[in-house]
Amino acid sequence: MFIQTESTPNPATLKFLPGQNVLEVGTADFPSAEAAEASPLAKRIFATGGVTGVFFGIDFVTVTKADDVEWDHIKPGILGAIMEHYQSGQSVMAEDHKPASGHADHDGEDAEIVGQIKELLDTRVRPAVAQDGGDITFHGFDRGIVYLHMQGACAGCPSSTLTLKMGIENLLRHYIPEVVEVRPVAA
Repeated sequence: MFIQTESTPNPATLKFLPGQNVLEVGTADFPSAEAAEASPLAKRIFATGGVTGVFFGIDFVTVTKADDVEWDHIKPGILGAIMEHYQSGQSVMAEDHKPASGHADHDGEDAEIVGQIKELLDTRVRPAVAQDGGDITFHGFDRGIVYLHMQGACAGCPSSTLTLKMGIENLLRHYIPEVVEVRPVAA
């Protein structure tokens, strides 16, 4: 098994490509070792030490390291954990795991606008940020302000504010006049 690694715009996060599907659909975010209980693979990665976050996409795993740890020291252990997991034949997620679309539900008078926002995120934004090892999902819409949740490499990335303001906000405002601003939210 050959696992490729790629850097991301976030220097604290690396993207690992195991050459096979990680998830069948959706994404999974593990911002802590406690959250990793739902995934044997995420538990193995956290167990290597120095890891502060794990995120799964369809065909990639992104790992975020602690600030006081160097990639040269923990990358071999992470590669070993991923390889060991796939060779074990275990599933990536616990059997009771239900994949989510990632977007928060939103009903009410703005339902049509929210539907347009989610469609633009799914077709224009999420594929691009997945290339960088992350995901951006809809969290809410209130009085013209779109709230988005950033995951994987996008969470804590130095260029995430620029991506939100110059990229996503401009895109949404162009297609949906009711949108006046885009803001990030914490998990």
